[in-house]
Amino acid sequence: MKIKKIGMILAAMAASTALACCLASCGGGDQKPAAENGGSGNAAALSGTVSTNGSTSMEKVVGALSEAFMAENPDVKITYDATGSGTGIESAKNKSCDVGLASRALKDEETGLASTTVALDGIVVIVNSESGVKDLSMEQITGLFTGKIKNWKEVGGADLEVSCIGRENGSGTRDGFESVTDTKDACKLDQELTSTGAVITAVASSKNAVGYASFSSLEGQEGITAVTVGGVECTEDTILDGTYAIQRPFNFIVAEDAQLSDAAQAFADFAVSPAAADLIRAAGAVPAPQGK
Repeated sequence: MKIKKIGMILAAMAASTALACCLASCGGGDQKPAAENGGSGNAAALSGTVSTNGSTSMEKVVGALSEAFMAENPDVKITYDATGSGTGIESAKNKSCDVGLASRALKDEETGLASTTVALDGIVVIVNSESGVKDLSMEQITGLFTGKIKNWKEVGGADLEVSCIGRENGSGTRDGFESVTDTKDACKLDQELTSTGAVITAVASSKNAVGYASFSSLEGQEGITAVTVGGVECTEDTILDGTYAIQRPFNFIVAEDAQLSDAAQAFADFAVSPAAADLIRAAGAVPAPQGK
């Protein structure tokens, strides 16, 4: 057995440390190579189950990639367990899954792991459509979530008491939001919910609510307004050029000494291939720029 290393430098990610991703594959004379350019079209039959575990925000991206990969490799089954980024990282470390999913960068203490960014995602501040607010500065966002701003009329909205809704501890969305807005350990939340979808539903149901959600999860949602931040809308272009401030990576995580099956290796390659880019866009995220 031997470890195959895939290196990837993300120059456009100022907020994310460039990381080398070690992905294992089976060696020996009977090794089946992955399709060229990371594609999943290798006719040599791949088979087995590839287990993924982690970020709830990555559901649409992983779902789109999995569906396309399994369509070309019908003997492969890819599973997804939506447990949150922290659990996904831990599962990758203890090898209870093939690929951990994390919507944040690894922390200094999360050692023995390798991370590859497959997509970028904006974290959108959402308000109830009846709040009357369409734009917030970073200072105002920080004030709302730390309790310094208590009524929507202080930021040009209706005369309503502010109710903040966020994610639970261990959520990559929460970690990314709090890191950028400088609210870590300072947020005063009325509700802590365990999925992005639950936050969207709660904000849509409460006239005075504010929350945050993945850009990739907002398509087709009603009852909420995605506010601009300092006048900048969250779009693919503003995420890529860095003008939209609140953003984070979607990462595949593996243990550095992991030995992935041929199927898991091929799926990991496919996720960062040119063939995956349109699938990632269709899922509402932004394909990570390729290293030069």
